[in-house]
Amino acid sequence: MKATPAQPSGAALREFAAGARDTIPMMVGAAPFSAIFGTLVTASPLSLWHGQLMSLAVFAGSAQFIAVELIASHASLAVIWATTLVVNLRHVLYSATLAPYVAHLPRRWRWALAGVMTDEVFAVAYAHYRKRVPGETGPYYFFGSGVSMYLNWQLWTLAGLLFGAAFPGLKSLGLDFAMVATFIAIIVPQLVAVRFVAAALASGVLSFAWQGWPYKLGLLAAVLVGVVVGILLTLMENRSRQQNRLKNPKERTQ
Repeated sequence: MKATPAQPSGAALREFAAGARDTIPMMVGAAPFSAIFGTLVTASPLSLWHGQLMSLAVFAGSAQFIAVELIASHASLAVIWATTLVVNLRHVLYSATLAPYVAHLPRRWRWALAGVMTDEVFAVAYAHYRKRVPGETGPYYFFGSGVSMYLNWQLWTLAGLLFGAAFPGLKSLGLDFAMVATFIAIIVPQLVAVRFVAAALASGVLSFAWQGWPYKLGLLAAVLVGVVVGILLTLMENRSRQQNRLKNPKERTQ
């Protein structure tokens, strides 16, 4: 079924609901992470409403954690801004991946989808869109996934803010591992080719080796190396296919 922004409201609602439904497993993993963020705010110089406002306006878990920790350590605004920018540069890669599937949408829709995109939403949306022809998909599935994750993040941030003071040891329970498990669930289904596995291994190993770099620059460098590895292996694979076609006249004429 061809999905466009002008499709009937019933079809749009079904697409929206499907996106929200497929995001539920990711929401379960994000719930303790956002609650721990709220708890972290209660032990910082920030007021409770600052923490909720950060979730409402920023909506980026890792950036919010880093920002609160930097604020607590009295870092300058420039350092906070630069560090969170570096951490969120991975969204550029997400945007480049999804661009062929949303480029035909009106600008207002592209801005709205960009505003609700997170790691989890990207994984859900890409798994949906990659099975379809670019340019023939509407925004509703993506938007349903993003809105559901957004509301989930707000709800559990509020829970952490309200109950964080009553349970100060919440962060020490290891609930943040749920987010690690969620990221594993995001990455593993994408490892369907050797080049993807190689890129993931390169990024994973180097991010661990370079974790001591300041301002999370080691993470960014590891991501860039993973991208380079993936591109080089893709180019090598394409070149190998071209050479095979040249050697096989039957394949070249197909």
